[in-house]
Amino acid sequence: MVEDSVTDETNTELSKITMPIVFNEPLSFLQRITEYMEHTYLITRACSLSDSIERMQAVAAFAVSAVASQWDRTGKPFNPLLGETYELTREEQGFRLISEQVSHHPPISAFHAENLAGDFVFHGSIYPRLKFWGKSVEAEPKGTITLEILKHNEAYTWSNPYCCVHNIILGKLWIEQYGTVEIVNHSTGDKCVLNFKPCGMFGKELHKVEGYIQDKSKKKRCVIYGKWTECMWSVDPQAYETHKKLEKKGDNKKQKNELEGAENEDADEMPEVQETVSVIPGSTLLWRIDSRPAHSSVMYNFTNFAMSLNELEPGMEAILAPTDCRFRPDIRAMENGNMDEASREKERLEEKQRASRKERAKNDEEWSTRWFQMGTNPYTGSQDWIYTGGYFSRNYQDLPNIY
Repeated sequence: MVEDSVTDETNTELSKITMPIVFNEPLSFLQRITEYMEHTYLITRACSLSDSIERMQAVAAFAVSAVASQWDRTGKPFNPLLGETYELTREEQGFRLISEQVSHHPPISAFHAENLAGDFVFHGSIYPRLKFWGKSVEAEPKGTITLEILKHNEAYTWSNPYCCVHNIILGKLWIEQYGTVEIVNHSTGDKCVLNFKPCGMFGKELHKVEGYIQDKSKKKRCVIYGKWTECMWSVDPQAYETHKKLEKKGDNKKQKNELEGAENEDADEMPEVQETVSVIPGSTLLWRIDSRPAHSSVMYNFTNFAMSLNELEPGMEAILAPTDCRFRPDIRAMENGNMDEASREKERLEEKQRASRKERAKNDEEWSTRWFQMGTNPYTGSQDWIYTGGYFSRNYQDLPNIY
């Protein structure tokens, strides 16, 4: 690993480096975080359950499902411009969302989603911190995510796992997520601890997530396990322990043979994906990923949900804020397959942003955000960007001309 002092220097520079457009996918990061909402039905399920442990199971499944769309997504989303916005209304799923790029250095994206029936509010601010490790780039997911289930007067908070893209210089790109995600129910004291496992030397742990839910007296109420690329299950802790002991006996023999065949190569080869999750008898399915469309591999490995995020349907232009991602000319050109134009437009927009920043500095002006303000998260006590309301009243006066 690189020395910390060196990495810190590299980290600050990495977010400022202009990457060639060939590394991008035709979505803004504001649209990418909207993909949290793909499995909104899990929040709706949580709202309908009367038992707090069962609600936590649904929320845990939602937290895992929120990163599932990143599987095989090695394209980098476009960095949002300061003041860029994105809105998404999905009446069939019962929610609407607004997000805004509230800071450029460091890059911070704030979002706020609400259930149309008034059952929940889901919000947060994300500022991924990038670290460059020679062969890979790691994104540390700074920022808190908050889910308020209004019907039960509950609030849950958590942060996403680390995400690492391997082989950025040589070899086939692949992604893993790792780290501990703690979901806290601030109303009941229930907690869910999820361990996104690093793939390990032989890749046996690739994509695996294991954890447990405990109540406020720290009693383990259930074990949660599965893969963030596939499905999540819940089982009684006793049944889980019995299953693990049996599994361990069989594994010890296999490991000895594998150690003899280990090699080290220049590229971090992605391990062969292991067989599907082995289901422990008596388990309950919490979530299963939707299969991707047949042509996904030639469409940046997008899910059906991701493919729809940039659509400009008839009549939308009159309703959307002029700062909405759908109007970004570089993303639009890339989506239409015109890479040269996309590259020129990206450069022009970045130059325009730099010129605006210089102009503000010259006049001693502060940037003022439009829909979010810096405040305190009432549940964690930490600084957070809070939605101030009013976006959906469609008053777009005084919005910056960013495109």
